[in-house]
Amino acid sequence: MARHLITSALPYINGIKHLGNMVGSMLPADVYARYLRQTGRETLYICATDEHGTPAELAAKEAGLPVADFCAAQHDAQKAIYDGFGLDFDYFGRSSSPENIEITQHFARRLQANGFIEERAIRQVFSIADDRFLPDRYIVGTCPHCAYDKARGDQCENCTRVLDPTDLIDARSAISGSSELEVRETKHLFLLQSKLAGEVEAWIDEQGKDWPVLASSIARKWLTEGLNDRAITRDLDWGVPVPADTWPELAAEGKVFYVWFDAPVEYIGATKEWGDQDPENRDWKSWWYEADDVVYTEFMAKDNVPFHTVMFPATQLGTREPWKKVDYVKAFNWLNYYGGKFSTSQKRGIFTDAALEILPADYWRYFLMANAPESDDTSFTWELFSASVNKDLADTLGNFVNRVLSFSRKRFGDDVPAGNEAGAAEAELGEQIAGLLAEYEAQMEALQFRKAAQALRALWSAGNSYLETKAPWLEIKTDPEAAALTLRTAMNLIHLYSIVSEPFIPASAAAMRGAFALTEDTATWVTRDEAASLSFVPAGTPFTVPPVLFAKITEEDLESYRERFGGGDDSAA
Repeated sequence: MARHLITSALPYINGIKHLGNMVGSMLPADVYARYLRQTGRETLYICATDEHGTPAELAAKEAGLPVADFCAAQHDAQKAIYDGFGLDFDYFGRSSSPENIEITQHFARRLQANGFIEERAIRQVFSIADDRFLPDRYIVGTCPHCAYDKARGDQCENCTRVLDPTDLIDARSAISGSSELEVRETKHLFLLQSKLAGEVEAWIDEQGKDWPVLASSIARKWLTEGLNDRAITRDLDWGVPVPADTWPELAAEGKVFYVWFDAPVEYIGATKEWGDQDPENRDWKSWWYEADDVVYTEFMAKDNVPFHTVMFPATQLGTREPWKKVDYVKAFNWLNYYGGKFSTSQKRGIFTDAALEILPADYWRYFLMANAPESDDTSFTWELFSASVNKDLADTLGNFVNRVLSFSRKRFGDDVPAGNEAGAAEAELGEQIAGLLAEYEAQMEALQFRKAAQALRALWSAGNSYLETKAPWLEIKTDPEAAALTLRTAMNLIHLYSIVSEPFIPASAAAMRGAFALTEDTATWVTRDEAASLSFVPAGTPFTVPPVLFAKITEEDLESYRERFGGGDDSAA
């Protein structure tokens, strides 16, 4: 059986991430990893903070901290939030780790030995006011393609076009704001992507044919526009140092590798970090080197696609070593906030720490995945969020759990009642549940998360329909044994829901499973035959009524959320 390697785009170190970042990478990766583990497949989910580059230095400077201290504190702060969201990484590393430095430098040496790195003298922007060369992100200005006036020197956040600093209109230093810039000569290393373009294109032709259109179209757009050689070093104090044994002059000048050269290598570096924690039992290299039995899936928002589908594969190919390359790229569009973009830099929208302050993680997990921006951009509104939480989570699932367990305890005590043998209604329900489970599994296997959420919601709804049809509150008056059967069947549905809901709402799923005093609390996936039989929880099993799983969001709540975060007419302010 194949082993499954999962990575999600590394969250950048400079600040807490917003919900758009969460739904575009880490959360869907977690949902998929949880599902794979439940279905018995060996799975390794790796992520890390992306810690090098200009924004880290700028953010540390603004915070008045040494950059290493700033990154360490931010890593811990981000990890705490991801724990709060229930993201079950196998390992969450740091791109500043010794392991990543070692492997990045190894990649660079291999590329050099194979003729894919070249030292070139280039003309680079120098800030007179700051008395230093400015790396790409230290320069801001107006994008020549879309006229966005806060574009960075490496990429426009608005239109996602990759830029060079000299492309910017009205360029200025991001450090001092000075426009006293001039171009001077300096030396840097270039990755000769042009020499690898044919190999990258052949690889995408083969590997990318099954990718979502969003991912494959972005990759092919880059290839169509031409794969240019790219500078992979920068003038920074913080980064993976250029190794002195290979480039002594550049090392003496303090050159470091470009963050987009070392960041994807951190997928491998973080796996080595994971392996180094328990080297006797964890063979990190088996996941990445000659890993023919590994299926590798990456999750990312669309702005990260070019680097993962073109630049990093070119880097891997150029090493002439058998490093594992991505099999499937799951790319996402933007999640907007009332039609405007979420933005970390502009602090626009709902950020993950604030989200957890006001509501439990499962509310957010379910809503974000049920409305994931897969085929196009989607927009967050408080009205849509509250409608989804109230209807799907509170009414359809939470109310079902509460009414079944509360009514059964009131009428039959604290053990699952026995009642009649299952009849035609239960057989019909079982057949329906098995069919819906098959649909849910198919969508999860296809990484179609919105459709998977719809199938999960249909499973919940089937229980409500069964309950309404059987009406145990009426059965109890004339046939208590029939009512007991209905409630026993409904309790088995609750246990089934606790298993199949685990990828989306793990904390609530655990609470549902914990209601029954079974010999072990296991979320192992069920077969369709098991689902159809609805016999997980035998009669006589003690149970408790858990606290309300999902509290409804009231109009008063909405008013307070809109006031705090914006929404409606004032959201674009």
